[in-house]
Amino acid sequence: MFRFCLVTMVTLSSIPLLNSTALADLQVGAAIVNISPNEFPVIVNGNMTASSGQKIKTPVNARAIVISDGTESIAMVVVDSCMIPTMLLDDAKHRAAKRSKLKPDHIMISATHTHTAPSSMGLLGSDVDLAYVPLLREGIVEAIVAAESNLQPARVGWGTAQAPEFTALRRWIRRPDRVDTDPFGNPTIRANMHAGRNPDDVTGESGPEDPQLSLIAFESHAGVPIAVLSNFSMHYFGDSPISADYFGLFANGLQDYIKTKHPDAKNVVAAMSHGCSGDIWRRDYTQTDHSAYSTIESYTEGLLKIATETFDTIEFENADSIAMAESRLHLPYRVPDQQRLEWGQRIVESMEGRMPKTITEVYAREQVLLHELQSTDVVVQAIRIGEIAIATTPNETYALSGLKLKRQSPLEKTMVIELANGADGYIPPPEQHPLGGYNTFAARSAGLEAQAEPKIIAAGMRLLEEVSGKARRPHMQPQGPACTAMLEAAPLGYWRLDEMEAPVARDISGHQRDGIYEPGVVFFLAGPHSSAFTNDMDPNRSAHFAGGRMRSRISGLKDGYSVSMWFWNGMPVEARETAGWLFSRDHAHSITSAGEHLGVAGVGDHQGRLMFQQGTGNEPVFGTTPIERWTWNHLVLVREGSKVRVYLNGNEEAELQSDSLANLAGGVDSIFFGGRSDNDSNWEGRLDEIAIFDRALTADEMKPIAAK
Repeated sequence: MFRFCLVTMVTLSSIPLLNSTALADLQVGAAIVNISPNEFPVIVNGNMTASSGQKIKTPVNARAIVISDGTESIAMVVVDSCMIPTMLLDDAKHRAAKRSKLKPDHIMISATHTHTAPSSMGLLGSDVDLAYVPLLREGIVEAIVAAESNLQPARVGWGTAQAPEFTALRRWIRRPDRVDTDPFGNPTIRANMHAGRNPDDVTGESGPEDPQLSLIAFESHAGVPIAVLSNFSMHYFGDSPISADYFGLFANGLQDYIKTKHPDAKNVVAAMSHGCSGDIWRRDYTQTDHSAYSTIESYTEGLLKIATETFDTIEFENADSIAMAESRLHLPYRVPDQQRLEWGQRIVESMEGRMPKTITEVYAREQVLLHELQSTDVVVQAIRIGEIAIATTPNETYALSGLKLKRQSPLEKTMVIELANGADGYIPPPEQHPLGGYNTFAARSAGLEAQAEPKIIAAGMRLLEEVSGKARRPHMQPQGPACTAMLEAAPLGYWRLDEMEAPVARDISGHQRDGIYEPGVVFFLAGPHSSAFTNDMDPNRSAHFAGGRMRSRISGLKDGYSVSMWFWNGMPVEARETAGWLFSRDHAHSITSAGEHLGVAGVGDHQGRLMFQQGTGNEPVFGTTPIERWTWNHLVLVREGSKVRVYLNGNEEAELQSDSLANLAGGVDSIFFGGRSDNDSNWEGRLDEIAIFDRALTADEMKPIAAK
């Protein structure tokens, strides 16, 4: 029934295992089992509606690595499947435990997320292929048992590289005047996959990418490679069924390279696991030329070149111990209200038992199923191999979620594998839910509660602390020279906007004036001048505003103050009267005589230029330089008595100046960034490195903070 790639490497069953305190006692074994179907047609999931495969284009496999330190044993399995349900994986783990020395909670099984593999679970408009499930389950068990039988003394190594040209954001934020309609007939889609195909429709990406390619490699004490576990955040390439997609091509290519370089590594096993890529794909919509790596072969070859170069630099070491921990969380689904449930039931009844054919039918059926399910249990795990860590999520996780775990993990060498130990759908960070889109539509593919992401990430972080015995690292951007200059200028408040989550915008001035993010802000986008504000290795980060604001309070700010900020406009300036307001000082929910507001003008004679509005009834004052869309710019607003000057991009001459006087006697202490006090024409784009001072900055003080 199964086709094995198993020739036993060096089995050392006659050699007693060393105790876990001794060095060089790590043992590793690996194996591959072909899990391709042998009955056709076979159901394929990963599409909105049902489809099937008629033949094998490339084999699909289960690739297993078993590790033992003499006390603990861990299995890691990467399966060429779109997604596999928790119940099926739990069954496979218990079966494997009966045939090995492994415990069920010390087995990690993940899916690669190929969209061209046989279906092992129902999803959207497709059902599980019941004839295939036994073959898949037994293949996973066989791979684990075979890998354990191949245990031999080994060393472990870690390698990483950056591969930004192979991954990009596929979820983009739509303009507020171009909101799209969801499958339930409501205009809720402020962000969606592939909206960036038309630049005129969008204001920017909805989050960061993670371009890190990471490798965990194992070799024998004789220097013969045993296994390599790779990880990369890219959703899938796309192929015709049945196929392992680029994941299988990459793994086979890496194996072939290693065998060529190390002829003794005849049975080396390579696997490509799925990194956090719920909002990631391969096409960069900021670029117009997409010809590079346009085929699955060229894409795989390009990424393999980086991987093989990285593999050749890996230094191996002894690992004296391993550890693994697991947590199971009970989480509710976002079940439909009575009105939506009845809507779904009516449509499902009209289908008379057939499978859905339209998006409306798909989501109608999903409402009925969510109502029946109500809640579920999800599995989160952490693994430690010496000083290397792996965290898992059972979801399609955004790149930002993976970065949260990597950057705060107690161990710097941390890999994050998604769609592991289950398939519980997309878990957007909470701030993404108000923006809507496919990744948030309530269904089994994205049905968990809106707070699922922070709960799952928190569980993963606790487990990383448990297996490492160390505390998490605090998230803090490095302070580059421009950041240092800003602090030396003694601001009243300095917000770097480098947060990974809402609601607090940290003030690092030392004055404890933390700001609050409103809904409609997303996090950790690329900011300006990394070499000036952080360093060349750690990108500067910013927040993207999509209807929300950041607000704070500073009392006693009278008619002598300055504001420094970086801004990036995503809104076409010809789209509305005001492209967007950047800074506002006034009473909340209104425009008063005490207010002062700085923004970018929209359609009209002053299109795309800075504008400053004081009080009520006063005409705005405009700058002279058009602000180019999707570029970083720096401004300093200086109020000195009745005079207001705004400087742009380090120029010594003021971009605009005004002598009009707002009534500042009203004791206004509310300040808003990314929108006006009355929420009119809020900013659509990024802001970063905002500081406010209790005096009019001099030209000499402004120069170092402009970061030119």
